[in-house]
Amino acid sequence: MLLGRMRAWQRGWHDRSKIEKVEFQSMAMWHAMPWIFFLSWNSVPLSVGLRHETSAQVLGWSLIAVAAAQSVHANRTVRRSVDHYLNRTELPRRDLAVTCALLAVAVGLALALQWTGGLKEGVLGLTVLYLVVPLGQSLAFAVPIRTFLARFALLDAAIVGAFAAVGTPGGQLAAFASLIGVAGLMTLLSSRCGAWTLSVMWEVDRAREVESRLAVAEERLRFGRDMHDVMGRNLAVIALKSELAVQLARRGRPEAVDQMVEVQRIAQESQREVRELVRGYRDVELGVELIGAQGVLEAAGITCRVTGSAAGLPAPVQSALGWVVREAATNVLRHGDAANCDITLAVTRERTTLVVENDGVPEVSVPGTGSGLAGLRERLAAVDGTLDFTCEGGRFRLSAEVPLPRAGAENPREKEVLL
Repeated sequence: MLLGRMRAWQRGWHDRSKIEKVEFQSMAMWHAMPWIFFLSWNSVPLSVGLRHETSAQVLGWSLIAVAAAQSVHANRTVRRSVDHYLNRTELPRRDLAVTCALLAVAVGLALALQWTGGLKEGVLGLTVLYLVVPLGQSLAFAVPIRTFLARFALLDAAIVGAFAAVGTPGGQLAAFASLIGVAGLMTLLSSRCGAWTLSVMWEVDRAREVESRLAVAEERLRFGRDMHDVMGRNLAVIALKSELAVQLARRGRPEAVDQMVEVQRIAQESQREVRELVRGYRDVELGVELIGAQGVLEAAGITCRVTGSAAGLPAPVQSALGWVVREAATNVLRHGDAANCDITLAVTRERTTLVVENDGVPEVSVPGTGSGLAGLRERLAAVDGTLDFTCEGGRFRLSAEVPLPRAGAENPREKEVLL
C-alpha cells in the first residue's frame, strides 16, 4: 500500500506543471520555516536555559507549548494567506486574529519569565526573536509592505515597552528592539519575495495562455476569411444559376440544362479550391524540416549531418519528404541509443531521394515498423513515391524516393545531343 501511494505521488508530481512545482516547493519551505526557528530559537534554548525552580519550569514549558501552537497555526494559515496574496481568496482575518492572540499569550509568558528571573542570561533574546516570526510570516502575505512595516514597528514598540515595564535593563531592551526588527525584515523578505515571484510566474502563465488562445482565434478568423473568399462568390453564383435553371425548366427551355452543367462545374471548382486551401494548412517545407531535425537531434547529443538542398523542389514533393524527415527524426530519438545520424537528399532530373541513416539500433528492435511507416507510405503515394527501410548491424536506414514531374515534352534535337 505504501509503495502504491509513493507511485501515485510520483505520477502526481510529474503531472504538475513547472509553475505548480515551484509553488509546491515554496509552500513546503514556508511550512518548514516556523518549525526550524522554533527548534533553533525557542524550544532548545528555553529547555536548556530554564532554571530549576518550579515556577520557571512551568512558565518555560508553557511558553514552549504556546510557541509550538504558533507554528501549527502558522502552517494552517500560510496557504490561505498566500492565496489571498495571489488574489484567489479573501483576507483570512480570523486566522490573523488567532495568530495575534497566540503571540500575546507567548509574550505574556516571556514577560513572566523575565519578571521572575526564570531564565539564564542571554536566552530570552532568542525566544523573543522567534515569537514574532509566525505573525510576521502571515502578515507579510496579507498586507502591503508599508502596512507591514508600520504594524511591525508598533508591535516592536509595544513588546519593548512591555519588557521595560517589568524592569528589563536598557541594553537588553535595545537588543530586543533590534532582534524584533531583524525578525520582521527576515520574514518579510523570505515570504514576500517568494510570493512575488509566484505572482509574476502565474501572470506570465496566464498571459501565455491568453496569447495562445488569441493565436488560435486569429488563425480561425484567417481560415474563416479565406474560406469565405473561396466559397462566398462561388456559392452566390451557384444560387443565381440554380434559380435561373429553375425558371428556365418551368418554361420548358433547353437552356436549363446548360445552366445546371455550369452549376456542376462551379461546384467541382469550389471543391478543388477548398482542398487546396486545407492542403495549404497541412503542407510542410522540406528545408525547414531538415534544419529542425538537425537542431533537435544535436540538442539530444546526436551528431547529425545533413547533405543536399531542397531548393527548387515542387511543393507536393517537399511536403511528402518533410513528413518523412519528421518521422525519421522521431524514430532516432525514441528507438535505440544513436550517436550519429546522416540525412542525405539527392536530386536528379528524374527523381528525388531522401536517405536517413543512424546507428545505435539494438538487434532485437526494428524501429519504424509501426503506424508511422503506413502514414508515410500514404503521403508518398500521393506523389507516386516509395518508401523502404533496412536494419542491419545496428544501423537503421530509411529511404524515400519521389519521381519529379517533367516540365514539358523533351526537344528531339536536345535528346539527340544527350544521346
